[in-house]
Amino acid sequence: MIEPWLGLLLLKMAVAAGVVVGCSLLAERAGPLVAAMIATLPISAGPVYVFLALDHDAAFIAAGALGSMGANLANAGLALVYVLLAQSRGMVFSLAAALAAWLALVSGLRALEPPLALAACATVLVFAALHRLLRPYLGARPLEPAGRVWYAIPLRAACVAMLAATVSTISARVGPGWSGVLAAFPIVLSSLIAILQPRIGGPATAAIIANGALGLMGFGLALGVVSLSAVALGSWPALGLGLALCVGWNLALLRRGRRAR
Repeated sequence: MIEPWLGLLLLKMAVAAGVVVGCSLLAERAGPLVAAMIATLPISAGPVYVFLALDHDAAFIAAGALGSMGANLANAGLALVYVLLAQSRGMVFSLAAALAAWLALVSGLRALEPPLALAACATVLVFAALHRLLRPYLGARPLEPAGRVWYAIPLRAACVAMLAATVSTISARVGPGWSGVLAAFPIVLSSLIAILQPRIGGPATAAIIANGALGLMGFGLALGVVSLSAVALGSWPALGLGLALCVGWNLALLRRGRRAR
């Protein structure tokens, strides 16, 4: 007989995997802008926060969201390093360097522990600057359509399921700040890179990551809304507001991109 805690943990993993499978299937049928907008939705962080809200109070969620803002700011370093390296280097080197940049930045931000207002301002400024820097790389396309390898979706789903299990299991020990960092670990971006670059090449994969700069800005601001409102409104309304902001922001970016084309 399965222990209750193990059954709940397996349920959490299955729900998280189901969410990422559905979003991944949508992303891989679209162009780089649409794929980036889907990838920068809270595909992995969202399910993790739902499970954290089941286990912890609103103050924990507020502090965790602030920790996630730092992890999301570190995504700017990941994106910049990867996009530049992927133009001429292989997937393993480019992704390893990008993740090393993310780890160095997130460690520094955890040491500094910037307040919410500063983190929000940094989110706007950093991702706006990143978008301008990466403009030359936005339009790259694969030379020919690439089929999806059989393990792509299961691999991505397994990564997110393991993330949900890890954060849910250790959150009480590491505290809200590091729980937030783990919740915002770039599983989706990393798995997209690992799966797509060998199939469609570095520049085309980099175009997806580059197109996601403004989407990551919206994700960071949504985390700020959660951190600001969780204690006042409760965990569930705050998470709902954050999700609504993410979806609305990315839909507005899609509309803007189509008008520009």
